[in-house]
Amino acid sequence: MNRRNRAKPQGLKKELTGIPGFDEITGGGLPSGRPTLVCGSAGAGKTLFAMEFLVRGATLHNQPGVFMSFEETGEDLTTNVASLGFDVRQLISEKKLLIDYVFIERSEIEETGEYDLEALFLRLGYAIDTIGAKRVVLDTLEALFSGLPNEAIIRAELRRLFRWLKDKGVTAVITCERGDKTLTRFGLEEYVADCVILLDHRVQSQISTRRMRIVKYRGTSHGTNEYPFLIDEKGFSVLPITSLGLNHKASTARISSGIPPLDAMLDGKGFYRGSSILVSGTAGTGKSTIAAHFVEATCKRGERALFFAFEESQGQIIRNMRSVGIELEKFVRKGLLRFHNARPSTWGLEVHLAMIHKQIGEYVPEVVIVDPITNFLVIGDPIETRSMLTRLIDFLKIKQITAVFTSLSSSGSDPERSEVDVSSLMDSWLLVKNIESNGERNRGFYILKARGIAHSNHVREFILTDHGVELRDPGIGSEGVLMSSARSA
Repeated sequence: MNRRNRAKPQGLKKELTGIPGFDEITGGGLPSGRPTLVCGSAGAGKTLFAMEFLVRGATLHNQPGVFMSFEETGEDLTTNVASLGFDVRQLISEKKLLIDYVFIERSEIEETGEYDLEALFLRLGYAIDTIGAKRVVLDTLEALFSGLPNEAIIRAELRRLFRWLKDKGVTAVITCERGDKTLTRFGLEEYVADCVILLDHRVQSQISTRRMRIVKYRGTSHGTNEYPFLIDEKGFSVLPITSLGLNHKASTARISSGIPPLDAMLDGKGFYRGSSILVSGTAGTGKSTIAAHFVEATCKRGERALFFAFEESQGQIIRNMRSVGIELEKFVRKGLLRFHNARPSTWGLEVHLAMIHKQIGEYVPEVVIVDPITNFLVIGDPIETRSMLTRLIDFLKIKQITAVFTSLSSSGSDPERSEVDVSSLMDSWLLVKNIESNGERNRGFYILKARGIAHSNHVREFILTDHGVELRDPGIGSEGVLMSSARSA
C-alpha cells in the first residue's frame, strides 16, 4: 500500500467540559471514557470543578452525570453550587443528574479490618444505569479510603477502581487532596490516572491567586504552563493565554481620538483601529481626560467601549468628566459603555488578567481603556507587570480591539521613559507634562511616536476647558516656548 494513502491513526477521543478556557488548554477537554484526577489543597475548587463538569455536560452536551459524594450530602452540594447559577434540582428532576451521598464509617473498617469496593461498584453501576450516565464524579478519594491503614490494600483497590471506571466507558473525574510534597496523599493515584489536573490556591503578599496546571495527559499534547482561573457567580473560567505570537492582523482603518486637533496631528485621520496607545504623564496632567474623549468618540460611532479603572469609581469618573463637557452616563444607559472598577490589591496580576479577559469576552467591545497601568506595580514587580501587560496587549491586538493605556510618570523622572517599560510595545505614545514658567504651571503635549502614521513633532499647549481638551500652538520667544499669559504678553 502506498504510504501516502494510509489513513491517519485515530487520536485520543475527548469530551468537552464546557468550562470556558479549559477545553482550549487541553485541546478538546478530558479523555473520553477514562478517569481524570483533580487534586489540590482544601478550598482550591476541586468539588466545584467536578460539579461544573457534570452540569455543563448535562446542559450543553446532553450527557447525564452521576455525582457520588463521600463528604457532602446532596442537599449541601445543591445549596453550595446554587451560588454559581447551577439549578441542580431541575437537572435531577429531568434525570440528567443524580447525586448519591455515601457515608463511610471509619471506625467500622478499623474494627473489622475488612474493606472491599464491590458494594460501591454495585451502587455506582446502578446509578449510572438508572439515568444512562456518561459522566461520573467521585468526591473525594481520601474519604473513600480514610479507614485503610494498609498501603498495599489502598494501591490494589485504587487500581481496581480506575480499571472498573474504564470498563464502564464513563468519563470520570475523581477529586483528591494534595499531599505533603506530593500531588496526592496516597502518592499513587497520579500514576494510575490518564489525566492529572492540579488546582492551586496560593497567597503571596496577602493577595490570593488561583492557578491550574495540567500535570499529565496521556495520549495527547496539552498546555504545560500554569493558568490562572476564576470562580465567580458564573462558575469556573480559565485564562488560556500565557504568551501570544506576533501573527495578528494589522488594520488600515483609522478612528478618531475624539480630539480634533489631535487627529490633525495624526495626518488628520486619527489612530489605526486595533492599535495600542500609551498616554503618559505626571499626576493631574489630563491623561484620563484624553481616554474619556476616546470613549466618547467610540460611543458616538455606536461602538462599545470597556473602561477598566483602577483608581476611581464609575461615579467619580462620570462626575469628573462632566466638568470638562464629556457626558459618559448616557452611554452607560444605552449599553455602549461599561465600567469595571477595582483596586489593584483586590487580586494578583494573573487574576486581573483573567478578569479583564473574561470581561472582554462577555462584552465584546471595540475599544478598551486601562487607567492606569502603573497601579499594577503595587502588586507585582516591574518584570512581572510587564509580562502581564505584554500578554494583555497581544490579546487585544489579536481581537483587533483598540486600546488606550494611561501611565503615571513619577515627578522628577524622565518623562520619555515608561514606568512599566511597555512603550516599545505600543503603536502610539502620547505625552502630557507640566511646564512651569513665569509663575504659572501649564501643560505641554506632544506625540512621541505613532507607527505607520505621519505625525506632528510640535509641542502643543494642552488646555482643559469646560468643553473638553484644546491643543493650541504655543508662542515662541527668546526664552523658548511661551504658553498662556506669557504668549499673550
